[in-house]
Amino acid sequence: MDAMIDTHAHVYLSHFDDDRGEMISRMNNEGVERVYLPNIDIESMNQVDKLVEDFPTRFFPMMGLHPCSVKSDYKDQLKKLKERLYNGNYVGVGEIGIDLYWDKTHVKEQENAYRTQIEWAAEIELPYVVHSRDSLDITIGISEEMQDGTHRGIFHCFNGTFDQAQRIMDMQFLMGIGGVVTFKNAGVDKVVADIPLEFIVLETDAPYLTPAPFRGKRNEPSYLTYIVNRIAEVKKVDVNTVKRITTENAMRLFHPQ
Repeated sequence: MDAMIDTHAHVYLSHFDDDRGEMISRMNNEGVERVYLPNIDIESMNQVDKLVEDFPTRFFPMMGLHPCSVKSDYKDQLKKLKERLYNGNYVGVGEIGIDLYWDKTHVKEQENAYRTQIEWAAEIELPYVVHSRDSLDITIGISEEMQDGTHRGIFHCFNGTFDQAQRIMDMQFLMGIGGVVTFKNAGVDKVVADIPLEFIVLETDAPYLTPAPFRGKRNEPSYLTYIVNRIAEVKKVDVNTVKRITTENAMRLFHPQ
């Protein structure tokens, strides 16, 4: 069985406190070998570090400020997160970006935080992971503007058009494909059909965005199987090809030789 990598899951959250061991067993049974953990804010950073400390060969940490946590105190948060990032052993900066779905009060602050954290990623030569809910053109535009040929990363939960995908590929960034690809009317599957596998990585965003047939329940890394099956179906390739190429993509991004 080929291995899979979940490039984006928040399994350090309290949603998993009652059965984290069983969740890891289910993940093992499905062949999910690695899970990458994007941080949310200063409240979650110790939870991220603790899970990695407990399972250092299975979970890999990122550090960053999620756009939904960007409030008026965001500069104070960034200062603490930067100190943790620069003094720790992290594999990426994330998740960062702009969210115009939930709250548009701090749009300018979100953009400032996004630019600042892209600069961190460039400075310490790490990839960054982009949250772009209702803001894909804006986040792509900022990344294009700041790209100097060395930046790399993932547009997490990609749900855009092929033209937007092309702009991401032109920057040599990857797209994270998760449970939404299994949703009947989301349309993501039609775009994924045209994106080369070399630009795709797998993700769950656990505990959120659970794939069919489990929509409405808590998501977890073992459900990557359903995402892989759907990608293989729409791209008309075998499942092991999807697993192998997406695993290679994730390893090349997070652990370049």
